[in-house]
Amino acid sequence: MSADTLFLFDVDGTLVQGATRAHAEALYAALAEVHGEQVANVPSPISPAGRTDGEIARVILLAAGISADRIDERTDEVRAVCCREYTRRCPPDLSDTVLPGVASLLEWLASRGGARLALLTGNYEPVARLKLARAGLGRWFASGQGAFGSDAEDRAALPAIARRRAGTTGAPFPRDRTIVIGDTPLDIACARADRVRCVAVATGRFGVSELENADAVARDAAELRGLLPALLSAA
Repeated sequence: MSADTLFLFDVDGTLVQGATRAHAEALYAALAEVHGEQVANVPSPISPAGRTDGEIARVILLAAGISADRIDERTDEVRAVCCREYTRRCPPDLSDTVLPGVASLLEWLASRGGARLALLTGNYEPVARLKLARAGLGRWFASGQGAFGSDAEDRAALPAIARRRAGTTGAPFPRDRTIVIGDTPLDIACARADRVRCVAVATGRFGVSELENADAVARDAAELRGLLPALLSAA
């Protein structure tokens, strides 16, 4: 590739699958500790797929009758307790959750000159990094890069944050050399909000037809690897 390309990877459903139980338990534990035990029995009115931890927390709390002002006042506390609880609950080995072909895809990308890998996920950053460390994937994603649910509740704001961190002082990483890779329509929507490209992978709960608004759709990591050279040559 002639110039650097920034790949922004989602986590759940894109890199790993089935690593959400301890994460969900940690979030509910945090909501109950910070806002009261009644929250622990309130089911989430929305699917968590593609949403930030902060957005999920807000929807659950509103359903429990917690005011928006109180939610805003205690956002930082919820995040801190959730990350603490996840550290306590996270299984020591998540290698069995890595989706087929993902490790070889990341190794292939990292070996190519000019590929820059970062995360773009609704997970709070400490949750995402611990999850990937225990899945054996953390080494491909440098600290200080990417964007997370701890940066913004609105996922649409995350690509711009990630590009700013990947850029130089006063100059975000270029949109035309940034590619979001995710498995939900909300991954596509956040890429569109920042006017960057998106490649969707049908490895989560959404099928190929539900992801057709992406610039390209792959059925799995192996097919994604086959699609990337053409996208890179167009950058």
